Amino acid sequence: MGIKRREFLATVGGAAGMAVVPGALAAKAAKGGAPVYKQANAPVAARVEDLLGRMTVDEKIAQLQCVWLTKKDLQNDDTSFNAEKAAKVHPHGMGMFARPSDRQIGADNNAGNSGAVGNRGPKETADYVNAVQKWALENTRLGIPVFMHEESLHGYVAPEATSFPQAIGLASTFDPQLVEQIFSLAAKEMRARGANLALAPVVDVAREPRWGRIEETYGEDPHVCGVMGKAAVLGFSGNTLPLAQDKVFATLKHMTGHGQPESGTNIGPANVGERALREDFFPPFEKIIKETKIAAVMPSYNEIDGVPSHANRWLLTDVLRKEWGFQGLTVSDYMAVAELGSRHHLVGSVKEGGLRAFKAGVDIETPDPAGFAALDELVKEGKITTKELDAVVRRILRWKFDAGLFENPYADADQAAARTATPEAIALARKAAQRTAVLLKNDKGLLPLAPQKVGKLLLVGTHAKDTPIGGYSDKPRHVVSVYEALQKEAQAGGFTLDYSEGVRLTEGHVWGQDEIVWTKPEVNARLIAEAVEAAKKADTIVMVLGDNEQTAREAWADNHLGDRTSLDLVSRQNDLARAIFALNKPTVVLLLNGRPLSVNYLAERADALMECWYMGQETGHAVADLIFGRANPGGKLPVTIARNVGQLPMFYNRKPSSRRGYIDDVTTPLYPFGYGLSYTRFDISAPRLTKDRIGVSGTTQVQVDVQNTGAVRGDEVVQMYIRDDVSSVTRPLLELKGFQRVTLEPGEKRTVTFDIKPTDLWFYNGDMKRVVEPGTFTIFAGPNSVDLKKATLTVA
Repeated sequence: MGIKRREFLATVGGAAGMAVVPGALAAKAAKGGAPVYKQANAPVAARVEDLLGRMTVDEKIAQLQCVWLTKKDLQNDDTSFNAEKAAKVHPHGMGMFARPSDRQIGADNNAGNSGAVGNRGPKETADYVNAVQKWALENTRLGIPVFMHEESLHGYVAPEATSFPQAIGLASTFDPQLVEQIFSLAAKEMRARGANLALAPVVDVAREPRWGRIEETYGEDPHVCGVMGKAAVLGFSGNTLPLAQDKVFATLKHMTGHGQPESGTNIGPANVGERALREDFFPPFEKIIKETKIAAVMPSYNEIDGVPSHANRWLLTDVLRKEWGFQGLTVSDYMAVAELGSRHHLVGSVKEGGLRAFKAGVDIETPDPAGFAALDELVKEGKITTKELDAVVRRILRWKFDAGLFENPYADADQAAARTATPEAIALARKAAQRTAVLLKNDKGLLPLAPQKVGKLLLVGTHAKDTPIGGYSDKPRHVVSVYEALQKEAQAGGFTLDYSEGVRLTEGHVWGQDEIVWTKPEVNARLIAEAVEAAKKADTIVMVLGDNEQTAREAWADNHLGDRTSLDLVSRQNDLARAIFALNKPTVVLLLNGRPLSVNYLAERADALMECWYMGQETGHAVADLIFGRANPGGKLPVTIARNVGQLPMFYNRKPSSRRGYIDDVTTPLYPFGYGLSYTRFDISAPRLTKDRIGVSGTTQVQVDVQNTGAVRGDEVVQMYIRDDVSSVTRPLLELKGFQRVTLEPGEKRTVTFDIKPTDLWFYNGDMKRVVEPGTFTIFAGPNSVDLKKATLTVA
């Protein structure tokens, strides 16, 4: 059995004690006053240089290190923080503290709780953070506060915090304003407990649905990933410095190529060239770095062309800093520096891994010092210069000053609970869940259901009661199940509700738990038989199928896997569906899952099929709103749904020579990128160009009319694509360059406008230079990536 990364780290190094090396102070305190670095009104640059000049080498190195597994050495028996222990273990201070909400007993916990022990609630976390910061400010020589990082993929990952739809679901909203609101609320909940850095958003372009982490992404399209990722960063951090008191810094993850791993397995090599990196995987990172005040970037675990990202100087220094001008911090992924040796076999020692990572451009190692535990030796040996070390420390200090941590690092512990899961946050979670849903099929008009016509309604599915909310989740105050919501609906609507489990996937579904216990076939045979008997007595059936947090998830260790060889429904869910459909009762199928599934049989037989993804804590309320018509589904697929794994890779922005044909199947997807239906109908016009002829540096606008031609209010996502008709290197057949979600009343018509700029037309030529080449471009508009109307733009 493989060794867990966290256990491996525990064997290779906590922070070794480092002797104090006196250094000359570069700056003096103002006469009769506080040191410049403690003067809140002094310029940040002056404060940084003053503090840097006072620091010893050991104090500088401490700023590059983080604490997680070793927090047990700083705690009392009740897991509260012990300042005296901290002073002994970390006499030079501490740069970063990982997951203060995580109770972390031993080495058997991870983000979102393994289930072995509950994490800290709002007040306890705030008290813990305050104790750490008080020690750092008052009991270390220079009083440097600590970065407190937490996970917040789809809401703050901590007990009682609001759980929003999983990232792949948020992507299907095609609503960046909503995403910004969500992460603004998540930031408030984090800051209320003292956290100041979120390890989110994930802006990996995901082109591999076997990969368990696809649920963490915004899908397969670079433009959507960039727009949604930018919205998340603005929600977390705003766009001004210093950081507001209800904001946190954000971290872009994972640079890069992480979303198309070899064989679909997590951290597998990204077998892509520089052109694919620059045109497909870099754009979300570049956009956000240039258009926001993003604080941090996290390198990816994988390798590209033989070089793991944490040792890739071209990636982290030449591109990230020199080309794009990134001024923030590079924060390692958990155990990734140690894995340069243990997994990639790139180095012969952890110390060498630390040197490679530092030289490549990694600023802070998380979650504990492994390679960076040897930084003092590397400095003494002259392998790392004081100038190189100072450059990193200067960046870290600058962002701590910009976060306002020197003046106010503390949380209001007495208010932390009241600022968590507020009515505003819960209402937003419900709205987001409604807007997440993608209606895939409704050709018989079964949806929305009319309460007075459903008769006896049977709800089938284990996760109709035991709601999955996706990876990187903790326990919200309350998760509304589909069963709970439909019970209320039945009482209000006057119909009868019955429930049958149908098929159970696993025995429990705790995301952080290593072992997966699959439900025995004989148990499911009994459950299917019970469901069929119940269905015989029903007039209408709603089936909840899909995945859970164990059947597709992050594979973070050899004994904690999460990737799959199949895209089919797991366990005997298709057997259940066949038995239910054989009864010929009106049947709605809802999918709760985090990755696109090859639901060919459901697509053929279900009367209505809706992709709900993981909807978060308001799952039940949102489902009830949708199936009974109080909300109209308007989400669109941010990924292509393949018919089977044999079609992979399957993404819409393919090259002209791809998908020539198979002798045994078709090349078209089950459902294309951008697809999604509504309870109403829309007409989208052909695109009109304000100027159909421009120069290579020119601009124009595209106007598209969209009209609700149905009988109810609804949402449509108007999508604008571009194709370079003939170019000096091959280009995709389609590239999404704009989208806009609009809400229209019956009969209402609106004109949507998109700008076309050189950045929408350029590409990397044979010399790997960005150019706009003269020629014609086809401009497309429509409701998805297939049903499109077009116009021609000439660039001369």
